[in-house]
Amino acid sequence: MPQDQAERIVKSYETELRQLRDLIARMGGLAERQVADAAYALSRRDSELAGEVVGRDGPIDALEREVDGFCVRLLALRQPMASDLRFIIAALKISQDIERIGDYARNVAKRSILVADGHFGGGMNGFQWMAELVQRNLKDSIDAFVRDDAELAERVWAADARVDDIYTGIFRELLTHMMEDPRNITAATHMLFIAKNFERIGDHATNIAETVHYAVRGDILPEDRPKADVSADRPIPARTQNTP
Repeated sequence: MPQDQAERIVKSYETELRQLRDLIARMGGLAERQVADAAYALSRRDSELAGEVVGRDGPIDALEREVDGFCVRLLALRQPMASDLRFIIAALKISQDIERIGDYARNVAKRSILVADGHFGGGMNGFQWMAELVQRNLKDSIDAFVRDDAELAERVWAADARVDDIYTGIFRELLTHMMEDPRNITAATHMLFIAKNFERIGDHATNIAETVHYAVRGDILPEDRPKADVSADRPIPARTQNTP
């Protein structure tokens, strides 16, 4: 094969890999906005914004399908090996995690509409802090993929325990509200589902971080990532407690 033709093929392949990276970055940006807007709608009881979040899930789904097709074509036509193969497989897995994050953000928004006009006796501090942490972890995990930054991915992986600690505090407080007054059960149940959706967003951000670490380093992080024990009878850091 002539050298100039070989160089064109290599440049074309590198361009395709950059395009794939850009697709994941776009997906991540859309998911970040969904999570941020869902959290804002919850804290401000903004049913209109929550409705917008519910209605704009389509672009993330469309990008996931585009990534899927793009990766299949690369695998079939380029037959990548080593780090390139890991990168393409990582993009496939990460697009699935991002799509699920979009679904969980939509679920938060749906529940936010249901509780916007009702009375919730608990505080929102824990929810706000939890939302901030999962947004940060999501952004960092996507940035780690875009920059091939395994160290940042490891930090995201380790940060998941803090999200679980907050969820534990919220879970306990909501149970207390329900036991103290049965009239709190409906609103508290919706809020419990909201907290669980944020916790699952954090899990998927951690999944992305694990995938990035493997794509960059070629090894797998420990199977037992840092997790809080929801059933453990131990004090929760003061900042995780929701206060009225």
